[in-house]
Amino acid sequence: MKQSVRERFNISRYALKYAPITIAFWIAIAVAGIFAFSSLKFALFPDIAFPVVIVNASVAADTALATESQLTRPLEKALRSLEVPDIFSSTYPGQTVINIAFAAGTRLDRATQSVKEALKPVKLPQSASIEVIPLNLNESPAITYAIASNNPNLALEELLPIVQTQVIPALAQLTGIRQVNLLGDGLLRDPTDSIHGTASPPSLVSFNGQNAIAIEIIKRADANTLNVVKSVNQALEQLKRQLPTLKFSVAETQAPYIQEATLATVEDLIGAIILAVLVIAPFLRNFQATMIAALAIPLSLLGTAIFMAIAGLNLEVLTLLALALVIGIIVDDAIVDVENIARHIEEGASPKEAAIQGTDEIGLSVTVSTLTIVAVFLPIALMGGTLGQFFKPFGLTISVSVLISLLVARTLSPVLASYWLKPQKHQPVKKESAVSKSINSATLAHNYRKLLAWSLNHRKAVLAIALASFIFGIALIPFIPKGFIPDLDRGEFNLVYSTALPKLAGKIEEKPLPSSKNLASDPGFSWMDSLAKSPSRILLRRTRRVGNELEKAVEQIPEVESVFMIAGVRGEPNRGKLYVRLKRDRQLTTNQVQAKLRQSLPKLAGVTTSVEDILFVETGDDTPIKLVLQGENLPQLTQFIQTLQQKVQQLPGLVDVKINGNTPNFHIDHYNGLRSATLSANLAPNYALGTVTQQVSSLTQSLAPPGIKLILQGDSARSGVIFQEFGVTLLLAIACMLFIVYLPFGRLLEPLVVGLSLPLAIVGSMVGLLVTQSDFGMISLIGLIFLLGLLDKNAILLMDYTNQLRQKGIDRETAILTSGAVRLRPIIMTTAATILGMTPIALGLGAGAELRQPMAVAIIGGLFTSSLLSLIVVPVLYTLLEDYGGKFLPTFRRFTNNKNNSN
Repeated sequence: MKQSVRERFNISRYALKYAPITIAFWIAIAVAGIFAFSSLKFALFPDIAFPVVIVNASVAADTALATESQLTRPLEKALRSLEVPDIFSSTYPGQTVINIAFAAGTRLDRATQSVKEALKPVKLPQSASIEVIPLNLNESPAITYAIASNNPNLALEELLPIVQTQVIPALAQLTGIRQVNLLGDGLLRDPTDSIHGTASPPSLVSFNGQNAIAIEIIKRADANTLNVVKSVNQALEQLKRQLPTLKFSVAETQAPYIQEATLATVEDLIGAIILAVLVIAPFLRNFQATMIAALAIPLSLLGTAIFMAIAGLNLEVLTLLALALVIGIIVDDAIVDVENIARHIEEGASPKEAAIQGTDEIGLSVTVSTLTIVAVFLPIALMGGTLGQFFKPFGLTISVSVLISLLVARTLSPVLASYWLKPQKHQPVKKESAVSKSINSATLAHNYRKLLAWSLNHRKAVLAIALASFIFGIALIPFIPKGFIPDLDRGEFNLVYSTALPKLAGKIEEKPLPSSKNLASDPGFSWMDSLAKSPSRILLRRTRRVGNELEKAVEQIPEVESVFMIAGVRGEPNRGKLYVRLKRDRQLTTNQVQAKLRQSLPKLAGVTTSVEDILFVETGDDTPIKLVLQGENLPQLTQFIQTLQQKVQQLPGLVDVKINGNTPNFHIDHYNGLRSATLSANLAPNYALGTVTQQVSSLTQSLAPPGIKLILQGDSARSGVIFQEFGVTLLLAIACMLFIVYLPFGRLLEPLVVGLSLPLAIVGSMVGLLVTQSDFGMISLIGLIFLLGLLDKNAILLMDYTNQLRQKGIDRETAILTSGAVRLRPIIMTTAATILGMTPIALGLGAGAELRQPMAVAIIGGLFTSSLLSLIVVPVLYTLLEDYGGKFLPTFRRFTNNKNNSN
């Protein structure tokens, strides 16, 4: 007998035919996966390169205006041909510093070369000189150690030669280390490096109130932070034995938080696996069937580990989150296959016959629904820009894991079912009576059948309920906090401060100091070298005294464990930073401690302070709120930015409001070739970024005189860009998903039913976010896209089986009612497994929970409401579209001969 299309393309038939080979293949995958998993490295986030190229140019000019005309504008005109996102510049008498920020992921060497090529045709005065300096923002400090003496008779100055000659060379040669910086060398009378004879920007440091020196370990861009810290710690253990006079203390590092956040996500992953298995056991009521379905989880994860190892991905928070989120999906395919095979065995088929019949029947539904998940996440994995770079590992991990789970469900699960599942001891019954039994024996299935029958006879009422739920979900959006990335309770933060520059004579007057945002971390790139040694040291010591005063306020807070103070950050003697680490057993969150500190900080004349979170991802932009105001009229621009600062400081939700203005003969800023001034601020606790940004933007636009243009920067700008990128990605994902649905069904009816049922998730997702007060931002948006791949599963299961029954001559209404009753158990099982699998993440426990929770909450809420509504709405839409679709939605020819083809 000729095989049907379903039979010919049923891979399970081949797996059953060659069962030993199938089993051997998955054993090999499991063994290889174990080795691959053990080779993966832990990390906090993906390694994203944010290349910045700095152009440092000088010319013989006495004023900033003259320098702007002769140097800045010609250089910027040439650089604008690069079509890069942002070009910042600061101009001073005789000097200009231009920052060219390239798109995330751009190779730094190519970016540097393109800048050099763009500058070649520029005609400059003969006295001009240009230096092009590449800077990779991902080459950041991995760990910093404060060094003191175990010998009270040994002065700190005497430790410097030991550190320079023995400690730094030993650490600099380790794998993954870019360089080792010495901090605290401001103790020397002469800042010249005694080892290499080069100028070293002086700094002064203290740790927990005691003067110290420090070494800062800068990792390479492609190095793993945890690996670098581990190798450095091992090297230091040996150095401690060799140098007993030195006392090393960890002053600053993100390694503990990275370790805690990744391990917490692993715990969520384990919890998801356990709950997913526990929830399917009561439904299947068969130990062997439960084990067959459960085996899909470790095999899919191990197979994914092989791909991650080959692709060079890490076990970071997002990839681990992807694995935890897909646990429910991974087990879904196996559940549906095993449940259907078990049902055929209950109806009297032998295990092997049941495996063949069951996989023939369910194979199309399982394959199509899984491929739609891949269709949803591949656009995310292939998305460009910063967002694409950030979520590429996330999208790839999900796509690969569900494909492997599909392969498990279509090959290994049927083979094991044919071996392990046994027929019931009672006599086989006819199929019709078995179907009737499955419909009428269970109370739940019986009640659902009655509800479904009522719905088919009251289609307008059902659609009204669905539409009302959608409108209600949309109406909740204004009440949900808007944000870019959730605040993380990391237990660490920075207190950045700066002191006013005094009116000093000599070179300081001739060559003024540029703003901090244009300074690179490279010690050789510093305007400090232009300062007279004595004035710079006076300023450095004053900066240290200010830091000591701030340090006293920090130490008064009971939740503080340690404070590491640096005076002379990035070679600037008027800038300082306090890195504050909090106790693990504290009662207050990081945000609450920050708010408490802001209230207790002393008001020091000429000192500005900013309490800042540790950057989520190093982008070179460190404030959530940042407004760039462009205007060619410098006096007008300067006056307006000062007025705006006074007004913005009165708005709730903003703290640490600062401005960077212009002084025409002294300092002029540009943004993308136009004169500009900048206002920046941090976000107060419990305030949403989107809401505050809207308030600041509205205020600025209402006050701005003609000729002043507002441009958003920082997180406030990124959130807007991300919503736009997500909008495009969402449409592309939906289009790909509906195309996948169209291919096997061959008509537009099924894709339209799926598409129209997607909004059913909105109400649940919004309620979940509102109740938990989770931000409607980047993370929750990913959760909504994740939902797209889940919601079509139920619809496809119902419609595919309905079509199969109608092909056998059953009228449409009976086919729908029968399909609903038969598919109710697998739908409930898969939905419950997915929801419970995500519950550990939604509970928000462990380090980094603020990042994981909004995604899980949005998915669980949307999955809950959409599953309930889709069981009713999908059959109603199916009949309505078939009845009123006309020639655009033709029914299958094989359905048209049925006498009762409509309601």
